[in-house]
Amino acid sequence: MELKTAKRWFNWHKWTSLICTIFLLYLCLTGLPLIFHEEIEHLLEDQKEVIARDQQKLDLDHLAKIAESKYPGEKVRYAFWDENDKNKVLFDVVDKPDAPYEKSKYLVLNEYTGEVLGAPKTDGLMGIILKLHTDMFLGIPGKLFLGLMGILFMISIISGIVLYGPIMKKFDFGMVRKNKSKRLKWLDTHNLLGIAITAWMVVVGFTGIINTLSDVILGLWQQGQLAEMTAPYKNQKPLTGNFSSLEEAKKSAENTIKDMKVSVIAFPGTPFTSKHHYAVFMRGNTELTAKLLKPVLIDAKNGKVTDTRDMPWYVNTLFLSEPLHFGNYGGMVLKIIWTVFDVFTILVLITGLYLWIARRKAERQWKPLSKKALS
Repeated sequence: MELKTAKRWFNWHKWTSLICTIFLLYLCLTGLPLIFHEEIEHLLEDQKEVIARDQQKLDLDHLAKIAESKYPGEKVRYAFWDENDKNKVLFDVVDKPDAPYEKSKYLVLNEYTGEVLGAPKTDGLMGIILKLHTDMFLGIPGKLFLGLMGILFMISIISGIVLYGPIMKKFDFGMVRKNKSKRLKWLDTHNLLGIAITAWMVVVGFTGIINTLSDVILGLWQQGQLAEMTAPYKNQKPLTGNFSSLEEAKKSAENTIKDMKVSVIAFPGTPFTSKHHYAVFMRGNTELTAKLLKPVLIDAKNGKVTDTRDMPWYVNTLFLSEPLHFGNYGGMVLKIIWTVFDVFTILVLITGLYLWIARRKAERQWKPLSKKALS
């Protein structure tokens, strides 16, 4: 590599790394507990045993009324089922369908008995850490800013790979010059750790960038596929209540797609459907397909299925990116691997910051000596 080209790549690596290092350290530190968020939430929340006392689950409309009775004057807008929490349903209750999520009241009910099992602590420790990690409590601007830091991180990785190749032509791969100066030892350690976990950093960095675009992706889906699916209802008056049966909507979706399970039901007027439809989102039964959703739109006036389609590729990319970003695919083994690589990334960032400070210090010391030598 020519000296001029090498210097250009070095400057790209130095400045992109410097700009994003503090924020990447912040993301690595907040990301560590999120790898184990399910296990931590299980320890922090009060767990009530769910016993199926009857063979038949209660009607979903009845369960929704129980949830609404806890907040008079307000209505259910979403129903959620978690594949890991059997025999439970989570309701989101609000005063109006388009209310901000900060206004949501969540209730978990036993599907067999109707017993209220409590509410998830969205403002608890893990909820706070998640907000810090995803948008720094700044909403969409915070997400997009962290996405920009992710792009700089990817540029620093690519430039680091370009620089590392020519260096290793002169030395043994993975060498650490322990008998040389402290700065050289840290430089070799930084290079070795960085190249060893490059693939992981690319995966986590790229999926992190995709996750910061979740609101953009939702907007594209709303204006694209969702608008096409609801186009026949575009000029009709919005439904204002007296919706068809929620239970029947769930059964219709299950009968339409028999090899999938219900994951979420969105009520008319919410961002994930139209003002005329229930949107029943189905998920698969395997480790991979359980991360993907397929919408079934049901006319909330007569309960008939009007359309169902596979999600566009860009939405499926988002669905697959979020669990991969946190290592939530292969159980505890993958989570431990993600933790080890996260710690190594922290070391790479710290050593990189140390090398920059040490280089600056050395330059300040050499400048006066250079002037004396020239005078």
